[in-house]
Amino acid sequence: MPSSAKPKTASKAKGRAPFEINGTSAPAGKLTQTELRVSRLPTGMWSSLPVGVLHGAKPGPVIWISAAIHGDELNGIPIIRHVLDRIDPRHLSGTVLAVPVINVLGVIQESRYLPDRRDLNRCFPGSKRGSAASQLAHLFMSEIVARCEVGLDLHTGSGGRTNLPQLRCDLEDATTLRLAKEFGAPLLMHARLRDGSLRWAAAELGKKVLLYEAGEANRFDAEAIDVGSAGVLRVMEALEMVEPGLVSRPAAPRISRSSSWTRAQRTGFCEMTVRLGADVREGDTVAVIFGALGRSKVQVKTKTDGVLIGHVTSPIVHRGDAIAHVAEIAGR
Repeated sequence: MPSSAKPKTASKAKGRAPFEINGTSAPAGKLTQTELRVSRLPTGMWSSLPVGVLHGAKPGPVIWISAAIHGDELNGIPIIRHVLDRIDPRHLSGTVLAVPVINVLGVIQESRYLPDRRDLNRCFPGSKRGSAASQLAHLFMSEIVARCEVGLDLHTGSGGRTNLPQLRCDLEDATTLRLAKEFGAPLLMHARLRDGSLRWAAAELGKKVLLYEAGEANRFDAEAIDVGSAGVLRVMEALEMVEPGLVSRPAAPRISRSSSWTRAQRTGFCEMTVRLGADVREGDTVAVIFGALGRSKVQVKTKTDGVLIGHVTSPIVHRGDAIAHVAEIAGR
């Protein structure tokens, strides 16, 4: 008599293995939150880096997105939030390590620097037994950068300055150039590597890094956030981590390989007369510096043709202060 037992069906394919970081097991298809302990505070509590692990259900590249390496540069924090809100990890190929606040103590104190006045972005790759800044840099390199192939490092202008949305990276590297064009910022700036920076240390390990600059310190800038969020998603599309079509295609970016600042010739009050992104010609007036009564004025004139990609925001300037940053456009 034939058996009435049903034939066994093939077992389901095993899911993707979890992503292991700092003793945390991040399952595939989910966003997992963890913390990387940095150092003890005087209270005995720990200072920690918040990390989001968006571990896709499908295999693919591992990338990091980081912000606030300078504690007063905040636009990257909402950029990372917007990106994570747009991605369903069940449909993601690869893994995203999101670190919205690297310089936690600087953010709390509303300071560019760490409490010891060190610039964290001059302390990489760091050391396990060095200064507090060096230890933090070492932790980020070993736990985040070493696990990734591509990094997006999000910045703003420094205190008292604002920047046009732009990417600074190694445009001589074919892969970096391709990803930079996909990002879709209005301007790509070829930028040399600076010793001690995160980008330099990551490049030493063979990582591809895009550094995004937009807006000003201690402010959320809606345009800078929108351009940055869309740019990160486009890079993920180019890496085939997400399905195409999440964001619209950008206009072709302008490319610059050199830039210069025009400086104040006198102390006084500064009023900009052109907007970020404006085309300028050598000798154009981009700002006026005047005295308290406004009777004596000095015009700030550009030294070259190009695009205004940054300028001072403080109304009070001193002789020698950087006023206007103009990028020369390749092939113009």
